[in-house]
Amino acid sequence: MSSVIAIFDVGKTNKKLFLFDEQYNIVFEKSAKFTETTDEDGDICENLESLRLSVFDSLREVFGKKEFDIKAINFSTYGASFVYIDEDGQPLTPLYNYLKKYPESLSEPFYEKYGGEKKFSLETASPVLGSLNSGMQLYRIKQEKPEIFAQMKYALHLPQYMSYLISGIAHTDITSIGCHTALWNFEKNDYHEWVKREGLIDKLAPLISSDVVVPSTFPGNTYSVGVGLHDSSAALIPYLVSFHEPFILISTGTWCISMNPFNDEPLTSGELELDCLCYMTYQGKPVKASRLFAGYEHEQQVKRIADHFNTHTAKYRSVPYDADIIASLKKKDQLSKKQVEAGKLHESIFAQRNLSSFANDVEAYHQLLLDIIEQQYLITRLVLNDSVKRIFVDGGFSKNAIYMNLLAAYFPGLEVFAASMAQATAVGTALSIHTKWNTKALPNDIIELKYYASAHPSIV
Repeated sequence: MSSVIAIFDVGKTNKKLFLFDEQYNIVFEKSAKFTETTDEDGDICENLESLRLSVFDSLREVFGKKEFDIKAINFSTYGASFVYIDEDGQPLTPLYNYLKKYPESLSEPFYEKYGGEKKFSLETASPVLGSLNSGMQLYRIKQEKPEIFAQMKYALHLPQYMSYLISGIAHTDITSIGCHTALWNFEKNDYHEWVKREGLIDKLAPLISSDVVVPSTFPGNTYSVGVGLHDSSAALIPYLVSFHEPFILISTGTWCISMNPFNDEPLTSGELELDCLCYMTYQGKPVKASRLFAGYEHEQQVKRIADHFNTHTAKYRSVPYDADIIASLKKKDQLSKKQVEAGKLHESIFAQRNLSSFANDVEAYHQLLLDIIEQQYLITRLVLNDSVKRIFVDGGFSKNAIYMNLLAAYFPGLEVFAASMAQATAVGTALSIHTKWNTKALPNDIIELKYYASAHPSIV
């Protein structure tokens, strides 16, 4: 019988269950998708009941597998989503979508009351993001649904709700609280004053360390249950465990998020205006981060290239890097770099380009990546400091040879690596409670690295 940990990794689209052995090999996995439902306003939201039933069904399945001895269970999910439970642990509302429009009639007087958007954002390391600031969701419940607020025992972020389903014990975790929630004062390392003044502190479960577990039982089985983690913080853990020299991780997907866990300088108002924010590591340390909508931009512009040149989008999954094309493009480019300076970092430069000006689709694709990298360079520099000597890239762009070669060229003084590992978020979630279930030493080979050398002194 193999000792394993069960990890529920809940994304907006895919809900996954993994079993990892003590060497962090995946020995079982299961994936599910649920049909979304709507809240009382008709807005799309997660089907909380389907998610709850899936957890218990999946546990019955894996506990029935005699080849595995499940020692622990932990959870990672997307952030900025609260489940409001009553005294009996029953949800009081739908699981509201963090993209739900936030009423200005609530936000404007709120920020005025607490010193203005700029001051408040600096203190909470949270750009003003509407419902994506989950603390503002809880404030909205208090203001608009006082009867629900009165019945509420706790507001649990989604990872902690899933943990509660299994353990029956409500906790709050710092990675969820520290994730652009507007709840935490990063300067004072405590809940922000407004949370106490508005009475929200009474609705937040006790805050505990991310590596704490509680004992629990499922019919005939005893195991430990973790408190759950915010997925962005969980994905950083394998790197924090494996590398001790300062680094930046660029986690690429729809968003490309540059995270520097070795930069504890407070956010400036200028950085906040450029959409910088702070995450929190599972050890409770701030992570300065900046983000770029580059994955989405890449997807949209690849469709435009394919349509114009009558090709298929699949072609651009493996275009080799051509340094001569890049040199030629930089030489003749008429669009000024000023278009990616402050205030325009999230606007598409490539969308303004005339595709007929390119000799072929491969040249156009190189220009797209060059435009993305010029933005990525400026965005990443916002969180870069002198201590950092390495950049790791994981996710979709880590497999893109043009992106990786250009990134290395734009940061000639740093070592740039494409990092690959299976299910970084789930592995990080398991690593956070390693000593509570695993009898072996921490692994040192869970991340594969590919080094990209700068072929130019600098092409910036």
